[in-house]
Amino acid sequence: MTRTAGINDPYETTNRKIHAFNKGLDRNLVRPVAQGYGYVVPVEIRNTVNNFSDNLSTPGYAVNSLLQGDLASAGVSVIRFVLNTTIGLGGFVDAASELKIADRKTDFGETLSVWGAGEGAYIELPLFGPSTQRSTVGLVVDFFTNPLTFATIEDVPERYVPPVSKGFAGLNNREKFSDTIDSVLYESADSYAQTRQIYLQNRRFELGENSADDFDPYEDPYAQ
Repeated sequence: MTRTAGINDPYETTNRKIHAFNKGLDRNLVRPVAQGYGYVVPVEIRNTVNNFSDNLSTPGYAVNSLLQGDLASAGVSVIRFVLNTTIGLGGFVDAASELKIADRKTDFGETLSVWGAGEGAYIELPLFGPSTQRSTVGLVVDFFTNPLTFATIEDVPERYVPPVSKGFAGLNNREKFSDTIDSVLYESADSYAQTRQIYLQNRRFELGENSADDFDPYEDPYAQ
């Protein structure tokens, strides 16, 4: 159990086992497939798939902005979704960004933070990777708060479009940030501790929850 330097990790033993599973999955499947995807598919096409996947998440951003009381961001998300779905050819082109309409990504984990819910313990999830109790609840709720979930929940081929597009977007991101991810997973003295630090620091920064005693996420605590 770890609860030092701003880290609450009472499930460390289990988390490390899951991290080992995720690391093995990355080494033997995700990393080589992502490299092949990056080699075969031109970056322009990969980026359009990322745009499409992100557009499918935009209604969820709008819902969470509303729940946070941020009407302006909710309106921006609705406008972005309409523009990208229409003149952006279903979301494959990020027309809204071309028109200088910046996105406002958010999730139910952030909504819970706005509502005052605590971060909870650190958790590493199979396949999904680092998280916290609060963010894990948010991950589940986000599935149901995105209106498109109910538009594709029937047993039709279209139901597979969102998860498949998100999977390809994940492969593209794995290839795009390969050097950084490989450094953390395969060059750190303790990849679990390093992953935990980076995730917590970045997540707290996103939510504006950093404190004065926060740590440097790129400092390997187990390095000699």
